[in-house]
Amino acid sequence: MNIKYLAIALFLFTLSMNGQDNKVKKVTNKGKLFVYWGWNWASYSDSDIHFKGNNYDFTLKNVKATDRPTKFSFRDYFNPGRVTIPQTNFRIGYFFKENYTISIGVDHMKYVMVPNQDVKIDGTINVGNPKYDGVYNNSDINLASDFLRFEHTDGLNYVNVQLYRFDDISKWFGLELENLQINLTEGVGVGVLVPRTNTTLLNNERHDDFHFSGYGASVGGGLNITFLKHFFIQADIKGGYIYMPNIRTTVNASDTASQGFYFFQNNILIGGKFRI
Repeated sequence: MNIKYLAIALFLFTLSMNGQDNKVKKVTNKGKLFVYWGWNWASYSDSDIHFKGNNYDFTLKNVKATDRPTKFSFRDYFNPGRVTIPQTNFRIGYFFKENYTISIGVDHMKYVMVPNQDVKIDGTINVGNPKYDGVYNNSDINLASDFLRFEHTDGLNYVNVQLYRFDDISKWFGLELENLQINLTEGVGVGVLVPRTNTTLLNNERHDDFHFSGYGASVGGGLNITFLKHFFIQADIKGGYIYMPNIRTTVNASDTASQGFYFFQNNILIGGKFRI
């Protein structure tokens, strides 16, 4: 009888040990560093742009703009010497808690004023150009190339800090795997704008250097798929508001522009995370 009980006990113990061996080990994030690189497609709200200089002070109303994504090619998107040509996202961050990250990165967007559009203008121009000199009061004007070219194309650089949350939702899909996790991400960010603005205004010599021009804030969320514990792909959306009160427009430091607008991004990202 004692041998029978001992055999049953050994059998149950063996099942228990096998069950423990088959349990999926929980993947933990706290203490891990992560980095990613990716690409964005952006859109912008209409904005009023105020231009001010020694001989002009005027506002263009409801100016339309678009992004300028680079046509896909392996040379432009994956060649290390050309990876900054497309609209890109780079970020490095840290899981300071199991579900929370702090990170810093650059959203390299491109902002292009739609040329030859008709807008309203208020203000004055007195630069010795008979075609455009005058006093304007909600007047119509066409944004032809000899009047204005206005682009943040190298680029609209949003340098920002983000606080994001990660939640493993693999169980929603009936998955509980050690080497594959599906995560929801969401959070907020704040940062500064350091554009390189390509502007030609009233035939003045253009200014095309990096400069601090303003501030931004954003919210976002996405779906992160992590595989083999360390590597991930991520699809993100992000929206926010950008205010730039100090945009350089010509080589003359007294010539400036200001604008504020909303932006929206769609992002595809690839990256990795590792314990340090």
